[in-house]
Amino acid sequence: MNIQRTPAIALLKERLKNNPVVALLGPRQCGKTTLSKQLSSQWNSPVTFFDCENPRDLQRLQDPLLALEDIKGLVIIDEVQRRPELFSVLRVLADRPAKTKYLILGSASRDLIRQGSESLAGRISYLEMGGFSLNEIAGTQEERLWMRGGFPKSFLALTEQASYQWRQDFIATFLERDIPQLGLNIPAKSLGRFWTMLAHYHGQIFNASEIGRSLAVSDHTAQRYLDLLSGTFMVRQLQPWRYNTKKRLVKRPKIYFRDTGILHALFFLEDKKDILSHPKLGASWEGFALEEVIRSAQLREEEAFFWGVHTGGEVDLVFNKNGKLFGVEVKYIQAPALTPSMRFAMQELSLKHLWVVYPGKESYPLSRNVTVVSLADTKNLKF
Repeated sequence: MNIQRTPAIALLKERLKNNPVVALLGPRQCGKTTLSKQLSSQWNSPVTFFDCENPRDLQRLQDPLLALEDIKGLVIIDEVQRRPELFSVLRVLADRPAKTKYLILGSASRDLIRQGSESLAGRISYLEMGGFSLNEIAGTQEERLWMRGGFPKSFLALTEQASYQWRQDFIATFLERDIPQLGLNIPAKSLGRFWTMLAHYHGQIFNASEIGRSLAVSDHTAQRYLDLLSGTFMVRQLQPWRYNTKKRLVKRPKIYFRDTGILHALFFLEDKKDILSHPKLGASWEGFALEEVIRSAQLREEEAFFWGVHTGGEVDLVFNKNGKLFGVEVKYIQAPALTPSMRFAMQELSLKHLWVVYPGKESYPLSRNVTVVSLADTKNLKF
């Protein structure tokens, strides 16, 4: 089964129209290569594909300027983090008055591929993608997406057991192969223990000292491991919203796993029965819903925040759109009600609107500027 990711293709076409180089970044196995091939089938000029994990293509790219300078149309380079020196060549090629466009695919963030930021400033547009989202699958499969996650091979697996096994294999490969290929000298067992322990912080404030003590590593090392998992799109660090106030703000990031299927695998939850009986059930669904809202609102990582004060007021997601501040609360309950915390947040932050996302089907107002919405309806939020 091949799901056509039409919105993502349209966005890629728009970015390529306006930029000589577009970087499509996301975790390994999230569907970047498949998406690029779907785009290729609709491209109206020749398409040339290079895979930096293919020995034959690596040989062709031994002299990258010679290999690329005469190619017209669309050039796609997959797993570009394996050859970061290509960025300096792309800078030269992007400045030519030619009609060639370059789409580069990478399994690490721009911060982990620093050469791209340095060499292609002003010439490159970055676009992040993850696994499948609610906008790309049938509406009746929301629960399946939450439980299995959005990685295509996990979501589309024929059985729950096959999906779970794929995720366990993915975790092992990520630790033992993908991290070393980024040039990072971190023991797989140490990072694996950290990753597993971090699962217990899903939806909570990150405490580097606490987790460092548990693993017998320094605060600095714990933060380094967290930044690595963020840079490879496994984990989202939601930074606190800062503004002028006399109240004591929460200043450390909140941690969310971007893919709940991976979260469930780290907890060794194989099927629905296991998930529904786990203490992290509510936190798991809330993280899943929050990630869907962030993707639906097309928020870059630096545009998504949470708000919290030490007296107890909190909003799960705060973001600015068109000069106005909006908030999102996520509740794994069947009948959300207007709470003192919501009233306080509306007043303290002067929110234009606050949406309360829940697992029910109906959407309804709680007050003039506070609305309960189903997860399916979040794609229709108006900013």
